[in-house]
Amino acid sequence: MVLQDELMLERRARLQAERLLQMKQGELLEANRRLSKDARDLSVEILESHQRQEALLQQHDETRVALDLARGATQIAEQRLWHSIETIEDGFAVFDDRSIMVVANAAYLAPFDGIDAVGPGIWYEEILRIAVEEGLVDTEGLSRAEWVSEMRERWHCDVIPPKTIQLWNGTFARLVDRRAQSGDTVSIALNITAETRFQAKLARSRKRAEAASRAKSSFLAKMSHEIRTPMNGVVGMAQLLSETNPSEEQKLYIDTIRSSGEALLVLINDVLDFSKIDAERLNLHPEKFDLEQAVYDVARLLRPGAQEKGVEVLVDYDMFMPQFFVGDPGRVRQIITNLVGNAVKFTETGYVLIRVSSFPDEADATHRLHITVEDTGIGIDPEKKEHIFGEFNQVDDERNRKFQGTGLGLAIALRLVSMMGGEIWVDSEPGKGSSFGFYIQLDHADGVLPAEKPTLPAWLRHVYIADPDDNGRDILRRQLASAHVQTRCFDDLNALLDAQPGAGDVVLLDGAFKAPEVAKAARALRESGFENAIYVMGASVDDSSVPVNGTLPKPLKRFDVPRVIANLMVPEIVVESKDEAPDLQPGAQGTMRVLAAEDNKTNRLVFSKLVKSARINLTFAKDGREAVAQYKALRPHLVFMDISMPEVDGKEATGQIRAYEAEHELP
Repeated sequence: MVLQDELMLERRARLQAERLLQMKQGELLEANRRLSKDARDLSVEILESHQRQEALLQQHDETRVALDLARGATQIAEQRLWHSIETIEDGFAVFDDRSIMVVANAAYLAPFDGIDAVGPGIWYEEILRIAVEEGLVDTEGLSRAEWVSEMRERWHCDVIPPKTIQLWNGTFARLVDRRAQSGDTVSIALNITAETRFQAKLARSRKRAEAASRAKSSFLAKMSHEIRTPMNGVVGMAQLLSETNPSEEQKLYIDTIRSSGEALLVLINDVLDFSKIDAERLNLHPEKFDLEQAVYDVARLLRPGAQEKGVEVLVDYDMFMPQFFVGDPGRVRQIITNLVGNAVKFTETGYVLIRVSSFPDEADATHRLHITVEDTGIGIDPEKKEHIFGEFNQVDDERNRKFQGTGLGLAIALRLVSMMGGEIWVDSEPGKGSSFGFYIQLDHADGVLPAEKPTLPAWLRHVYIADPDDNGRDILRRQLASAHVQTRCFDDLNALLDAQPGAGDVVLLDGAFKAPEVAKAARALRESGFENAIYVMGASVDDSSVPVNGTLPKPLKRFDVPRVIANLMVPEIVVESKDEAPDLQPGAQGTMRVLAAEDNKTNRLVFSKLVKSARINLTFAKDGREAVAQYKALRPHLVFMDISMPEVDGKEATGQIRAYEAEHELP
């Protein structure tokens, strides 16, 4: 029993040992399998690592080659850059953030030749100290310490201002220094010796030119006065001679003398004005003025000369634009006079029309003023339009060789318009006429009220207008329409008579019709029973028997006709009389006393003859000192003062007279 138990226990133990062995064998197989897998993975990893290592080695070799190439290229670039810097004549240097020189080219170090201390590694302030101690720079009147201090303060500015210095040898250098983002400072010393010497030479030349220009202007001003004085005498005496009933041949000679003298005066004035503009000595004197009156003054001044040629001068002033502006009235008149004078000169038949309009600026009181001068003259070829605005230039062709002139009128107008902030232009067609236009900027005159519109009589019905010129009729019709006056216009006197104006009508006959025809039409109207006003426009009525109420000077302003009509409360026939001399008596104070200060004997003679028909007591003074004495003795009502006189001129004499008036509280 015991043996069986032992055998059974032994068998169990053996079975257990076999199972344990079997289990251990399985674990060993699993361990071997895992070990094989890990060995394979490690082999793959080692292979991949080896491949990466080979790739890195190859990349390292390539990088090293590229780096060597880059270093070589950098060295070449640095050498080229440095060689370039060395070849330039201007100095170049770099300082680090501690103001220590890093590099500098030979040009920068050249002023310090022989001073070994100046080079890379030196402080900027030490360079300044050496420069003044060695006498290398001109301190411009400063002490050495002051100059170094000033240059040091400049160097430490955030933005270093440029500085020009002069070296001991007369060389000028302009120092231009700039901060870099790294803190370094790049310093460049530009050699501006040639430029500085050229500027100095230019300044000396400019000074001499300005002195010559002043001498020229002074000479022209003096000569123009000296020439104008006798020429005024020539023109005045010619005018007086024409009133002595000369023969036709003598009248021709007199008119030639007068026209030649007037042409010479125009030439003198043009040359003087142009010399002032050319020397930039002509100044504008803005003031409040009546633009409408200025335009009409020019038109009426030039109208007689145009009438001699049969040319009508018309003005079309915009009905709705202001009347008063701020500007230089004399120069505005001069521009218009030059343009209108040219138009009249180059127009043989037809008309010259001045159009005036403005465009206000809504932001302020400024007006863009447009003025155009149209004519029916010879015109200008397109390729010569710009040529005519040059100095002493004229269009030279067979059509205008008979017209004389300086060629300065348009050049002066161009300069004056430019001074007023404007522009001038021309449109023209050969054989049909020209249109010169310009614009300028003028301020509206504040505080100046325009004249009130006249109140028309209740009996007025129509205004009958007979004018052969289409433009003249249209302008007058629009003027009257703005005053709410109904018009009837005719280009023929017979057509007006056929219309049979009646009660409540006013008749305007234009002087462009022949005088006998105007007289005949006026008589026919009276014979038909027309009792209201009849006026002749633009011409005087020599025959006192012609039944008209009067004449109206042309060109007519906007409210000239309405003002005349407003005074016609009762229709009345007035015959114009031209025989009475003007009454110059100052009321109950007796004959008017007039003092004329004039040093030129001829001018005194001309003046006395011109006013001989006036009832005045005329006294002459030969210079300014005598004029002051005569004023104190005579207390004249009116004084004519010449500006240029010996010893005491007109301006000084006038000042003394005004001072005398103020001292004695004279009116």
